[in-house]
Amino acid sequence: EVQLVESGGGLVQPGGSLRLSCKTSEFTFSNYAMNWVRQAPGKGLEWVSGINMGGGSTSYGDSVKDRFTISRDDAENTLYLQMSSLKPEDTAVYYCAKDRYWAVQGGMDYWGKGTLVTVSS
Repeated sequence: EVQLVESGGGLVQPGGSLRLSCKTSEFTFSNYAMNWVRQAPGKGLEWVSGINMGGGSTSYGDSVKDRFTISRDDAENTLYLQMSSLKPEDTAVYYCAKDRYWAVQGGMDYWGKGTLVTVSS
């Protein structure tokens, strides 16, 4: 069974940084694009970032561009999201999601359970 387990969330002050991890198993991680998606309290899902197979191409939502960096370690089957200059509006549950394809195309078929990031002073 495909598994995605996020970690690294927590409470951070505005302007701070945090790194999320997503450890995966039971599928060939290196063959697929991966995504981060978030859901703020009381709001819908928002796609945050995606990375293609191999990591050579990344993309970001406008709200996080130039502040967040997605990366992957295919040897460790792990996806990362480095978040900096955090704002209160970044408060959300962050989900790791496997794409159906080798490139980010918006079709995500497996999701983790999420990790909560709270940005507050």
